[in-house]
Amino acid sequence: MKILIAGMGSIGRRHLRNFQALTAGEFLLLRTRRSTLPDDDLEGIPTEHNLNAALEKHKPDLVVISNPTSLHLDIAIPAAVAGCNLLLEKPISHTMERVSTLSDIVKQNDLRVLVGFQFRFHPGLQYIKALLEDKAIGPIISVHAHWGEYLPAWHPWEDYQKGYAARSDLGGGVLLTLCHPFDYLRWLFGEVVSVSAMMSHEGGLELEVEDTVNVMLRFADGVLGTVHLDYIQRPPTHTVEINGQNGRILWDNEDGAVRWYQTDKETWQTQEMPVDFERNTLFLEEARHLLSCIEDRTEPCVNLVDGIATQKIVLASKQSDSEGKEIAIT
Repeated sequence: MKILIAGMGSIGRRHLRNFQALTAGEFLLLRTRRSTLPDDDLEGIPTEHNLNAALEKHKPDLVVISNPTSLHLDIAIPAAVAGCNLLLEKPISHTMERVSTLSDIVKQNDLRVLVGFQFRFHPGLQYIKALLEDKAIGPIISVHAHWGEYLPAWHPWEDYQKGYAARSDLGGGVLLTLCHPFDYLRWLFGEVVSVSAMMSHEGGLELEVEDTVNVMLRFADGVLGTVHLDYIQRPPTHTVEINGQNGRILWDNEDGAVRWYQTDKETWQTQEMPVDFERNTLFLEEARHLLSCIEDRTEPCVNLVDGIATQKIVLASKQSDSEGKEIAIT
């Protein structure tokens, strides 16, 4: 298999290392050379600077799209036209413009597209899904996800105000950049039918994009959800709390463990993480899953349809803040 990786920031390099670890095949880089990271680990890997030339000359089987958000579809659409499967980093774009074009091409060419929501591969969240399917805490009433993480600490080697997460022209802002909870909450609780959101720029980071947001979600089956995202919090926190008629489920990304309380037993139970788990496990399993889907011609567990659904939630949240009202998702 020939794998083209477009965008060699930190996530692009992570994908490269993981596919190399899986001995996935031959590698090719598409670069603008704007990365702020050293190039020592990239020596010897063929590099192109023009997408069309890369696609025509090397004919990759898989294209990994890890450039800035607003430029995703500039790579994804030509790659799909060329018949390439895709690992498309989240979010799929910064708007819905051209998304239907990509969707049509993917269907026509029978391609496999995995959107980079790596939390689908988290053992803790997978265990929560099993608990919910077993109705361990009865009918679900509400869920709250909280993710706060200080933006200047993400890539301390570079000016955070110049990074993609801080720039509107590159598709930044906390809603798009930290949109993972919208995906995994859909996976756990089903479709979101409406949202109501408020955004803030008052975090003191002097950004042109929102640094804090609170979003209320109304799910099709009646569950109510809230999501808090921010670029401010120190130390970082990423947690989920689920309330059911017969108990509670808690998850904390810091240790990955799941804790749940059942009212009939009046006790807390804990599911610890596998001893060999580390953060990169999520990305490694993501790469392994996509390779399997390409080989077996099966649909990835988080595909372009899922990416579009999350994109609609994010954009409806922006609209809700702008118009000051609840927005239905269609």
